[in-house]
Amino acid sequence: MITVDQIKRVLPHRYPMLLVDRVTELVPGERASGLKAVTCNEPWYEAVPDDAPAEAYHYPWTVLLESWCHVAGVLVAWEEPNPDVLEGMAMLLGGVTDAEYHRPVLPGDVVEHHVRLARQVGETYMFEGESLVGDATVLSVGRLVMTMRPAAELKDPAGEVT
Repeated sequence: MITVDQIKRVLPHRYPMLLVDRVTELVPGERASGLKAVTCNEPWYEAVPDDAPAEAYHYPWTVLLESWCHVAGVLVAWEEPNPDVLEGMAMLLGGVTDAEYHRPVLPGDVVEHHVRLARQVGETYMFEGESLVGDATVLSVGRLVMTMRPAAELKDPAGEVT
């Protein structure tokens, strides 16, 4: 079991964008699973009025996918962590194909992300997987591409990160 303090030693994300609470399984070079407990106290719900209908509390799809990506990030960076994206290797999302959202996620749900490394070519990783709430699939990811690049290559000539 990998706890949030250990995750923060691997990923650069912090509140409000650290979107995985625990990694429950990690097989380096193969797969990882992680949990995200959705609560009504998250920043995307701040502007929801008190009399809003239930659908106003659907967890944003893009945030759900980002949470899944955090588990993929732990899988890639576990053995060589670099939470400082200004030095060393930086993790970059290349693209997502065949992502399907199956049902809304609501406050009170615990999402279980399953990420599998389908292929690795050098520092480029291709993942697939799904997210579940209980037995119900809420997200399927057909392919996600992530790559690692030296942070120095991402700076403009003045030394700023671009």
